[in-house]
Amino acid sequence: MLKIVKKLNTGRAMMNRAGDRREKFPRTVVGGISLSRMIIGTNWFLGYSHTTLAKDRYIKENVMDRKKIADIIEVFLRSGVDAIMGQLNNPIMIDAIKDAEDRTGTGVVRISTPSFTVTSRTATEGLDRGEVERILDAEAKLGVKIVMPHTSTTDCLVDNCTQEIRHIHMFCSMARERNMVPGLSTHIPQAIVYADKTGVDVETYIAIYNAIGFLMQVEVDWTASIIRNAKKPVMVIKPMAAGQIRPFQALTFVWNTIRQQDMVTVGTMSPEEAEECIELSLSILEQRSSSIKLQETRSKRILK
Repeated sequence: MLKIVKKLNTGRAMMNRAGDRREKFPRTVVGGISLSRMIIGTNWFLGYSHTTLAKDRYIKENVMDRKKIADIIEVFLRSGVDAIMGQLNNPIMIDAIKDAEDRTGTGVVRISTPSFTVTSRTATEGLDRGEVERILDAEAKLGVKIVMPHTSTTDCLVDNCTQEIRHIHMFCSMARERNMVPGLSTHIPQAIVYADKTGVDVETYIAIYNAIGFLMQVEVDWTASIIRNAKKPVMVIKPMAAGQIRPFQALTFVWNTIRQQDMVTVGTMSPEEAEECIELSLSILEQRSSSIKLQETRSKRILK
């Protein structure tokens, strides 16, 4: 009976509207930190299109702007999406996030993915302690709450022979010392499996997950199984495969195949795209039709 009441109360809360918009996006908890289940991605802000060099340049010339990024983040914040992930030490990102916070009066949960230097000596000697200290001190100063070594660092530490992530414990303990929650960003599925098996002191994982297997190293169903069986909440990235999957198909797939504690990271290049992704996601989670107006072409006239 308690479960039924809780479900009804959750449904009523989600239907609370400001105009025709939801007040709050569904939430989860990572290492004691409450955050929205949708996470604002930053690749489309910083010029990482995973498409072509021309697309990268377009983003940098037309999107990578303090005000434009703040406008997009503001849309997310006003819909209860209050978490952002990526390379957050970029001056434009620092200023844009602060601007959006000031406009809305809402604090952003900063999830950072810093890179640490990896050399031929890292395998035996580990990460440079001094560098880790300097980077984590800077992240803490930026207000980062969850810190996760970027895949370019994490995946170099994965040892398939011993089935462990070597030298990661120093990073985790140093993050904890600075009151940041440690996690792991990875592009290889075994990193999650090894971290769980060996009890690495992390609270969350980043994993690539989309319906066509874009940038994924094993089949989609295998990745789905790894996410479902992870001991900690998973933040899935690239759900739209860098624009190769339309939002409706992409978001329907990921929201229906992850757990309630997991999150979806979404990148957009305009406030309107942000609004569409939010409304699409809410309609999927609430199992209702979306209120988004469909795009039209001449060939669709006969369908109206």
